[in-house]
Amino acid sequence: MPQVNPHILVWAREAAGLGIDEAARTLQLGGARQSGTEALEAYEQGTKAPSRPLLLKMAKVYRRPLLTFYLPHPPVKSERGEDFRTLPGGRDFESASKLDALVRDVFVRQRLVRSILEDTDEAQPLNFVGSITLAQPARRAAKVICERLSFDVAEFRRKKSVEESFNYLRALTEKLGVFVLLIGNLGTHHTALSTDIFRGFALAEKVAPFIVVNDQDAKVAWSFTLLHELVHIWLGRTGLSGADFEQQIEQFCNDIASEMLLPEAEMDQLRVGGERHEVISAISDFASRRKVSRTLVAYRLLKRHQIDRKQWLDLTAEFRRSWEAERAKKKEQAADAAGGPNYYVVKRHRVGNALVEVTRRAIAEGFVTPTKAGRILGVRPTNVQALVGAA
Repeated sequence: MPQVNPHILVWAREAAGLGIDEAARTLQLGGARQSGTEALEAYEQGTKAPSRPLLLKMAKVYRRPLLTFYLPHPPVKSERGEDFRTLPGGRDFESASKLDALVRDVFVRQRLVRSILEDTDEAQPLNFVGSITLAQPARRAAKVICERLSFDVAEFRRKKSVEESFNYLRALTEKLGVFVLLIGNLGTHHTALSTDIFRGFALAEKVAPFIVVNDQDAKVAWSFTLLHELVHIWLGRTGLSGADFEQQIEQFCNDIASEMLLPEAEMDQLRVGGERHEVISAISDFASRRKVSRTLVAYRLLKRHQIDRKQWLDLTAEFRRSWEAERAKKKEQAADAAGGPNYYVVKRHRVGNALVEVTRRAIAEGFVTPTKAGRILGVRPTNVQALVGAA
């Protein structure tokens, strides 16, 4: 059996965002004579060789293929597009490794889906990917995307809730051949990634492009993020979106997504002035009637110079505090409530009907194993059949 380079063990753990103590606990190492941390240190220092069962466990915990542990040295980090090089604003977050693990996982899922489409002769390159440039006026680009998407803002607003509005937009996007996932963690609430880390990202591939929306964000913001990432795909720019709205690409995507959800002509109907609470009330009412977030409305006011940057920062901070308080309240209510939604229905909603349907067909036609299907859908192989059959 090939020897395992201990440097690989250190690299894999750190790349997964795990400290040595946390990793040792998760791997259930240690016993009466030696602590878990000491046991893991022995493996990472090369004084003890890991067994194959332990490597299998490490592969699962560190989210790496088993073969990775038999490489002669840690692989070089791959390029993932302009906006994947650093976190938004160049800030150094402790969650960077978790975000990297999430992006890597979605890349693998996208490649598996692309392979299925190629095997079934359904891999038709999407001609709108990379069809616009940053030189194009935002309003014109918004019109082009709306027409190709068959997006009707009036229909979007007629939905009973912001969730239904998002589902309407998501269905149109998936009909184009773009897969839309709701993901905000690595499988558990302990690995949740805040919107300070990312709001969404896009894999702008010609075949099977993917959009990921961070479901840790307010639901009213999901539609904007989806459209923002869709613009990334129209630009042909794989990238990560977050808080740095001043980047040229981010501004361009924001402007187009804003115009689609809230046409410029409508902004003339909003007058802000008076006391702070009056401004907040006016924005809240305006946003609610249009199924968009208050932060989006504030952004448009800033772009139109109806409020200054100081006001914008104050308003967005207030809207953030308000949302966090409401979210905490809902979590308490959910904890007190008996039962909850079916796991498979929730999971299907998060991965999207398009991804489930492609996987279902591939299983039926024998193109994928349950193991690969589980990787695509983000569930255990034993849960695949129940998921693809969920209503």
